[in-house]
Amino acid sequence: MYSLDFIQQRISSAFADARFLHEPIKLYEPISYTLDQGGKRIRPVLVLLACDLFGGDIEKAVFPAMGLEIFHNFTLLHDDIMDNAPLRRGQETVHKKWNDNTAILSGDTMFVLAYEYVAKTDAALLPEVLRLFNDTARKVCEGQQYDMNFETQEKVTIEQYKMMIRLKTAVLIACSLKLGAIIARAEPAEANKLYDFGIELGLAFQLQDDYLDTFGDVAIFGKEIGGDIITHKKTFLFLKAFEVARGDDLAHLTYLFNTPEIPPAEKTNKVIRIYQKLRIDEYTRQEIEMHFQNASQIFNSLNVKEELRKEIHGLAGGMVGRKK
Repeated sequence: MYSLDFIQQRISSAFADARFLHEPIKLYEPISYTLDQGGKRIRPVLVLLACDLFGGDIEKAVFPAMGLEIFHNFTLLHDDIMDNAPLRRGQETVHKKWNDNTAILSGDTMFVLAYEYVAKTDAALLPEVLRLFNDTARKVCEGQQYDMNFETQEKVTIEQYKMMIRLKTAVLIACSLKLGAIIARAEPAEANKLYDFGIELGLAFQLQDDYLDTFGDVAIFGKEIGGDIITHKKTFLFLKAFEVARGDDLAHLTYLFNTPEIPPAEKTNKVIRIYQKLRIDEYTRQEIEMHFQNASQIFNSLNVKEELRKEIHGLAGGMVGRKK
């Protein structure tokens, strides 16, 4: 059994050894810039941890794990264009540092690179691995489309929102875990349980991201605080606020989100104060905890030795309790 520190170092060294800077430089420099930032690299770490959980050879999982991380970063490049986000991991986003066209084309190339790395798996397992990856990639795109639809859709329910983040965020975390189990040749029922665990963990993870966007510390979080408020994203916090708000609070929220002339900083501060008055921060933390407990229940039902669980369970707790 490998420690979480060892797995993280193995992924870091794999990316350090990779060479992403090629000609034409203007195409590959943004890719190298993005992947050199590192980030949390949760998804490839989950691949290796899941592989190790079922007694697999983690070296056979390294390249496919890198493929999932490259795919994840490809989605971020395009998401940042759609959201007009200025910062990612405390650094300028690619479309801000270069331009939109560069970010689109470099992102497309990263999608190709992701396939190349995922395909570097055992030939006997490749059909199953590619089915999982293709299904995941399609669902992530579906989730992004729902996210964009919600921008102009007047009525969005909390359940619809959770369906969207399940597609956009949770399925890739679930895919990472199941991919590691497949490479380790785990029993299909166990691999599917790990996938279900990943879905619940992914929902908690995204809800924590939403929480930090409003209640986090920009110096720690690495992204602009209040970005979701400024762009009127229909997050859990937004939807819950409109669900529980009454009277003056409802009228004030409606005014704030429908008056583009209000300066961004002023809008953010006023919305946060209303959220706090309505206990939206508490509601969100409760929702995160519910999904984390669901995830823990599924994980504890796996047919593996107790001592093998601690690394994944520890990482899961860190994902949900993180500050950035």
